Amino acid sequence: MENLFIAETKHTPGVEGDVNYNFLKISGSSYPENSNEFYKPLFDWLEKYFKTFNEITVGFYINYLNTSTSKCFLNIIEMLENYQKDGNKVLINWHYKKDDEDILETGEELFMGMDVNHKFIETA
Repeated sequence: MENLFIAETKHTPGVEGDVNYNFLKISGSSYPENSNEFYKPLFDWLEKYFKTFNEITVGFYINYLNTSTSKCFLNIIEMLENYQKDGNKVLINWHYKKDDEDILETGEELFMGMDVNHKFIETA
């Protein structure tokens, strides 16, 4: 299985999936014209990843996102929750800047009612 790399642009986050380190990182701003289309390669990659590996750490480093991205992130978190329920090891780290309460609140809303290992990490 290959690593996933999607370069960051003004409107879309950088996405890095590393099979050697069992790590997925999503960073930057996310307000693509079509969120479902943009995130489809990530959904496909995760489905393949889940069939091959039994652990993953996910880092969200988002500084802005729109509503359609929130829905995609919710789908990703639900996929990870199901993966964990199947006996796999999952840790999701939601990073937010110290003074960015909006991103923290968005993360809190996304994880509300979810039964998946996650942490909120404040950065400078």
